[in-house]
Amino acid sequence: MIIVDRALQARAEAGNPIKVGMIGAGFMGRGIANQIKNSVPGMELVAISNRSVDAAKRAYSEAGIEDSKVVSSVTELEEAIARNQYAVTEDPMLLCRAEGIDALIEVTGAVEFGAHVVMEAIAHHKHIIMMNAELDGTIGPILKVYADKAGVILTACDGDQPGVQMNLYRFVKSIGLTPLLCGNIKGLQDPYRNPTTQEAFAKRWGQKPHMVTSFADGTKISFEQAIVANATGMKVAKRGMLGYDFNGHVDEMTKMYDVEQLKELGGIVDYVVGTKPGPGVFVFGTHEDPKQRHYLNLYKLGEGPLYSFYIPYHLCHFEVPLSVARAVLFQDYVLSPLGGPLVDVITTAKIDLKAGETLDGIGYYMTYGQCENSNIVQEQNLLPIGLAEGCRLKRDISKDQVLTYDDVELPEDRLCDKLRTEQNAYFTKSKTLAAV
Repeated sequence: MIIVDRALQARAEAGNPIKVGMIGAGFMGRGIANQIKNSVPGMELVAISNRSVDAAKRAYSEAGIEDSKVVSSVTELEEAIARNQYAVTEDPMLLCRAEGIDALIEVTGAVEFGAHVVMEAIAHHKHIIMMNAELDGTIGPILKVYADKAGVILTACDGDQPGVQMNLYRFVKSIGLTPLLCGNIKGLQDPYRNPTTQEAFAKRWGQKPHMVTSFADGTKISFEQAIVANATGMKVAKRGMLGYDFNGHVDEMTKMYDVEQLKELGGIVDYVVGTKPGPGVFVFGTHEDPKQRHYLNLYKLGEGPLYSFYIPYHLCHFEVPLSVARAVLFQDYVLSPLGGPLVDVITTAKIDLKAGETLDGIGYYMTYGQCENSNIVQEQNLLPIGLAEGCRLKRDISKDQVLTYDDVELPEDRLCDKLRTEQNAYFTKSKTLAAV
């Protein structure tokens, strides 16, 4: 049911727009700024923070705003907002702390930096909309605990594939079916891609090579499907997901899955490569009522037992402002963890690694990520890839071997490690209490 557009129009007519701050002004951030300024009545992007103020100014400039003001304190930022001036700053914490901002959009993709930003925003009672599956898939459950205690919304966004899947999941469930598979359609999956192999593609689209690599090597889709699992209660059928190659239409795939296995697992998240309509998403569901199955067959969804629902596109930054409106106006989140993690993304060697080396980041040369069910991650002490960057290897690791905490020395004094430890302890305790 579409209600956000009319609610935003009402805010515009009342002269009371939602005031938004954005942290990150890269490729997606520039798109969001343009979208809010030129296509979303009832919403104002009042401030942008970026490591480079020039990049923040560029985001405003590409949206048609040439008079942004550089601020360096909370007071200056609050004064700019009160005067209806657009503000830019290098310091993201100003946006977290300032009055006059209803919600923050976090568009960095960085785990440690993102953890600091989200915790500060929560402390100052700001809703947070994340385009950061890496952060969400690493410590999202404990961040959600903090957000709930503060009474704010912490959510992934519409437009990104996880959010599109979740909207479709909610629709399928709302019409009486039981979703058993949430799927993501890819055009390429090669875990050995790196920034060198992806440089030309990245240059063509004005993106960063390591970001493009994280899509090509499967790490990004692993994070995306992990957060869908954590938001729906689903799992993965095996380490790395099933990941079928299929060049037909997604509707033809309903016979490729074992329905009883899907039910036993409580549903699964998965991806497929080369399937039409790419790059969309799909949900397979089942219905127990034979009378309703008759109607579904009449409506051209087939005889079951799995029925295919899909959306043939995901429009990324175009839909992010809708997530802001859902949070601020309706206290509705697009996608958030139900509780403790059910699926994690683990670190896997992309090449042979040597003792003494320091691991590079997501989408670079040394590692790629795979989904694994969280109970196995805990049992085997596996290293989440969201925490891998900066870790020093204690021993040699063979290509395609998964890494454990015992294989590395963690960097000192990182907030993301502290929150991950807290997450493990919090949800272990919750399970223990539930079992009593």
